[in-house]
Amino acid sequence: MQSQGLTMQKATLGGTRVAQRAGTARAARARVVSCSASKVNKVVLAYSGGLDTSVILKWLQDTYECEVVTFTADLGQGEELEPARKKAEAAGVKEIYIDDLREEFVRDFVFPMFRANSQYEGVYLLGTSIARPLIAKRQIEIALDVGADAVSHGATGKGNDQVRFELGYYGLKPDIKVIAPWREWDLNSRTKLISYAEQHGIAVPAGKRNEPPFSMDANLLHISYEGNALEDPWEEPSESMFTRSVSPEKAPDEPTYIEVDFEYGDPVAINGVRMSPATLLTELNRLGGENGIGRVDIVESRFVGMKSRGVYETPGGTVLLTARRAIESICLDRGEAHLKDDLMPRYAELVYNGFWFSPERLALQEAIDKTQKFVTGTVRLKLYKGNTIVVGRKSEFSLYDNKISSFEDDGGAYDQKDAAGFIKLQALRLRTLARNRGDGWSKELL
Repeated sequence: MQSQGLTMQKATLGGTRVAQRAGTARAARARVVSCSASKVNKVVLAYSGGLDTSVILKWLQDTYECEVVTFTADLGQGEELEPARKKAEAAGVKEIYIDDLREEFVRDFVFPMFRANSQYEGVYLLGTSIARPLIAKRQIEIALDVGADAVSHGATGKGNDQVRFELGYYGLKPDIKVIAPWREWDLNSRTKLISYAEQHGIAVPAGKRNEPPFSMDANLLHISYEGNALEDPWEEPSESMFTRSVSPEKAPDEPTYIEVDFEYGDPVAINGVRMSPATLLTELNRLGGENGIGRVDIVESRFVGMKSRGVYETPGGTVLLTARRAIESICLDRGEAHLKDDLMPRYAELVYNGFWFSPERLALQEAIDKTQKFVTGTVRLKLYKGNTIVVGRKSEFSLYDNKISSFEDDGGAYDQKDAAGFIKLQALRLRTLARNRGDGWSKELL
């Protein structure tokens, strides 16, 4: 009887395990069905051809049973993009877009942002942030062209880029369906990702089998390094990591002098040679990088609520920002300049958080662009061992008047006696305050 009871118990437990496995399988199918509940016919995927987006491509085909259109953007990241086409073709993709967006990126996104002298939290030049709205815009344009009802990206559920992409999508096409695989699937480790790739015949480069020392994102404005080896903010990054600049210690011992010409707030020429926006930024990258300019190591406040350490190389952007502030210093009125400085942190935060297509960013842009009407002239810079040093600036619209500012005889251009009345009027409220509040007030300050 005891043996029979044990046999029945084992049978019961075995049946429970079978039922549990069946339930798990049904749940897995249910998740897929749930994902596909609102049927997707065609999706436009932001596709790099790397391991992550190659897995996403196959996962979309299997999970949603839909046609996938791939879109690869050339933003000046410095990678050969044709391999992405071949990988997409091998995966059965019929519609493949590989677009050179470098000029549009710099002209319509980077330069407008730089007119605001934008720096997030006073340091970050927003190289990754400013690229996302252009990618989102182009994905929506392609979706409209090919009749796609969904778009997809490879950003994780832990970072800012998912927000930036999706705010861009919804701002341009409110009814678009967004598929974010990292928020849906269970491939939440490098091991699982590689296993999935191997099961489905997706090539896994040798360098991808182990966790990379850091993640990188590059475009014509910058390159970023984040994660893994950089997650300890106390540890100095390895010199071997940097790709766009020499270290200041190894920069040339002789300075490099350049002149940058501006028209209406945008750079148009270097050393008298006019260039397109993308060509000009490329040249500034070369000049800055050769002189050890543009490296920053920061801990930033992500929009999703956490602190994140990032190391960035932005050689051309660093040179450009210094030059822009120099030309504005002689072309903008004090009120204009100070108002721009007041608006800048808000503008930078909007870009960082992904609100490029928001009405408030557009309103700020109009106000900022209005101030640039007379920002035309030339700035001379000395590039030396990590430093961008302003050594000259000139403009036909310069508000700098040597007669007024000179310490020599100004011929009556400025009557110094007028300063006495000016100071008395400025001091009126302070004197009134001190008298009204008595000696105790003054003693607290002394």
